Order: sequence, then C-alpha cells, then structure tokens
Amino acid sequence: MPEILQPAMLSLEKSVPGRRGVRFEKPQYTPDHYLPAKYLRSHTPRLPQLSELDTVRHFTNLSRKNYCLDSHFYPLGSCTMKYNPKAYDVLSNLPPLTAAHPFAPQQAVQGTLEILYRLQEMLKEITGLSAFTLQPAAGAHGELTGLLTARAYFDHRKDKKRTEVIVPDTAHGTNPATSHMAGYQVINIKSGPDGCVDKAALQNALSERTAVVMLTVPNTVGLFEKDIRDIAERVHKAGALLYMDGANFNALLGVAKPADFGVDLMHLNLHKSFAAPHGGGGPGSGPVGAAAHVAPFLPKPLVEQKNGKYILNEKMPKSLGKMKAFFGNISVCVRAYCYLRQFDGKTLKNIAEQAVLNANYVRVCLKDEFPAFFDAPCMHECVLTLHKDKMNGVRTADIAKRLLDYGFYAPTIYFPLIVPEALMIEPTETENKEMLDLFVQALRAIFAEAATQPQTVHEAPHHQPVGRIDEVGAAREPNLRW
Repeated sequence: MPEILQPAMLSLEKSVPGRRGVRFEKPQYTPDHYLPAKYLRSHTPRLPQLSELDTVRHFTNLSRKNYCLDSHFYPLGSCTMKYNPKAYDVLSNLPPLTAAHPFAPQQAVQGTLEILYRLQEMLKEITGLSAFTLQPAAGAHGELTGLLTARAYFDHRKDKKRTEVIVPDTAHGTNPATSHMAGYQVINIKSGPDGCVDKAALQNALSERTAVVMLTVPNTVGLFEKDIRDIAERVHKAGALLYMDGANFNALLGVAKPADFGVDLMHLNLHKSFAAPHGGGGPGSGPVGAAAHVAPFLPKPLVEQKNGKYILNEKMPKSLGKMKAFFGNISVCVRAYCYLRQFDGKTLKNIAEQAVLNANYVRVCLKDEFPAFFDAPCMHECVLTLHKDKMNGVRTADIAKRLLDYGFYAPTIYFPLIVPEALMIEPTETENKEMLDLFVQALRAIFAEAATQPQTVHEAPHHQPVGRIDEVGAAREPNLRW
C-alpha cells in the first residue's frame, strides 16, 4: 500500500520555472517607449510561476483555512456576529449608490438622500430619540461624536466646570478611552454584587463637575441595568447627561426605547445590530441619536425633507461641525435600511427575544461545567467562568484553542475584566437550536478532557494549519508573510 501523503509532507513551494497561466502577445512597444530608463527595472521581478489552476487552488485552499460566519458558528461575545443576508450586499452595491460622486449636487442624489432620511426616521422610531446623525464611521467614533455633542451642549450653556465622565467597570473598553480623547477626566466606578451599577457608588461620584455618565446597556456582563430610570433621574438631578452605549442593542430591538429610560445621547452599531458585516476592521457605522434638548448640537448636515425634496441641512448654528467627510459610510447605512424595511415592529421584537433566548439557553445548559459569573437571566450574551478546582490547570485560553479543533470559533475571552477566566458567549438570534446543542456538547467534551487528559487541552489546537504559538513573540514580532 502506498503511503498516504500528509499535509506536512506536501511542499509549500508551488512555483515551477517556466510555468505560466496566461500568455500575452509580444508588446508592440518596449517599456522605454512609455517611461524614461531611470524608472525601469534593471532585473526581472522575482514572481511565482504557476498555472492558473495552481493559483486558483492555492487561494481557494487558503480561504478554506479561514474561519468566517459563512462557514462556522461565531460566538464572539459583545460582537453580535450574526448572519447577514446576502441580498443586502447586492442592494448596497447597486451602481446608482456606489457610483454617485461625493460632490454630486443634492438634486442628483435624491434617491440616496431619501434612503438616509428614512433610515434616520426609523432609528428615531426604534429609540424614541429626536434626531440622528449618520456620520460616525464606527461605534467608538459614535462615542466620540456623542461626547463632543455633549461638550458643545455644555459650552453653549457656559457650563465649563463639567470636566468629568463617569464610566462603570461593566462598560465597553472604548468608553473610558473615548472620554479621554474628548478631553474629559474619567471617573471609574465599580459594579455591585449583582453585576449592575452600584447606585451608592454612582451617587458618590456625581457632582457639579460631571458632564456625562456613560452606560453600556445591556452591559458587558450581559445584564440589563434594572435601575436605569432611577440612574437617569440621579444623573439629570446632578445636571449631567446620560449617554447610552447602544452597541448591544440587539437585545432591546423592538422591545424598549432608550428615550423612555431618560437617555440623552446614544450610538447604535449598524455593523452589529442592523445587518452590515462585522469584523475585519470595517467599514462600520455608528449613528448617534439625541434627545430634543441636545439634538441641535449634533454634527451637521442632517438629512431633512422639505417641499417634497431631500436636502442636507447645513444651517445648524449650534452644531459641533463635521465628524466625517461627506455623509457617513453609505453602503453600511443602506444595508441597515434594507434590514429595517424588511421587518415590522413585531418581527424586530421577535429578533431580540430570540437573541436573549439563545444566550440563556447556552447559559443554563452549561451551568454545571461553566457557571455564569452572575447567576441571573442574561440578555443577548452570557459571561461564564471556570470551576478552577475541576480544571486541572486548564485555563480559558486553553479552552478557546481547543474549541477550534471541534470546529467552532472561540468566544471572547478574558473580557469583561471583572470576571475571572471569562468566557463571553453571544449566540445571536440567527443560530438554531441544533447548532447551539453542538456547541454545548463541544464545551462539555472539553470540560471532560480537562478532568481526564488536561495536556490535550493545554496543547490545543491539534488540527489547525498553525498550532499553539508563542503569543507574546507573535505580538512583538508578527510574521505577516507566512
């Protein structure tokens, strides 16, 4: 019997001298006909020599080594990696949208402006807020936009003493960073034993220097701030604004309106909750909504409807100015528009309810192996931890690596920081029960391996193109050409 070739036995070098994919006719003119000799190569570039078939197979096989939402379950907590319909990609790439010149006159892009206007109106409807800007290009950019809007609001009131932003330890990590970028001093407060804002700590931190209180709702341990109205009253009584990080809005969509909580400013992540692809660095979109008393300070222009036409309103004397060239990431906005047009209010509510149900299903199924750090019903994601006395030294990072061998992308790990050995799992509403059961089975199998053969988990992954790497070395000296 011939020996079966293993992947490691196959040569990585595919180039063969003289092999080529496409033959071109001899050029009519030599290169020096077009360029001076000093700009020409003195030696032929060293390029791979492959047939077209070899090239296609090479890149196709590389793509199969990637994890992506189209091929694997992506339980990344706080990222909302849900399936996004391909039809929206097609619609957002229609030539009238993609070929429009950024400086085209308003009368030539009425269709695009109508989409943006209608999207603004729908976002106002689902949040209860008075106005939205679509300029911010990401969630963190939305946070910066919101804080600078708050600064413009207080500057207009000549309230210069408000220099602090209060951020709980259950907020997204971008919140304190963004506050610093906006020129504020960050006051961190700890959560209570239930994982929600400690109201006593908040009250002690509130003062005449407080400009904004930034809350992530639901927060990063997957819990809804049950005392949100009381919190809003305390914030407003102190003369400050309540900012809601709405990146986790997938859990509230169609269920609750932040304006009813007393929220003054918030951003939404269209690239998480509203059907634009998430990950890979973008493009994103983080529209910012504002209550009526803060709305005049949003970036300009806003899209408005006037006399049957759609216009860009530049006449906003209190506006903080522009936050992005032109009008935002249009293609992402179009995807979100398609998403919201496809579903009615009842369906949007069902989407949120399914996301919450899926997260709680995973939490309850794994309660014996990986208990939730806060033992309470969660929202869109559950944050689990380890039974250290049962893991034989196996840590969260080991579990994440071993999950790859079982065909699952790893969840977010070691975040939020207040949860030791955190496993942050967000199934989203698009995963079915069968997939969740397989995921639960994989984690239970890894738990059993930790008890009987922990070295297998310590050394994972075993069946990936790359095994366990030196993560410190990879961070300091990344090899981007492997």
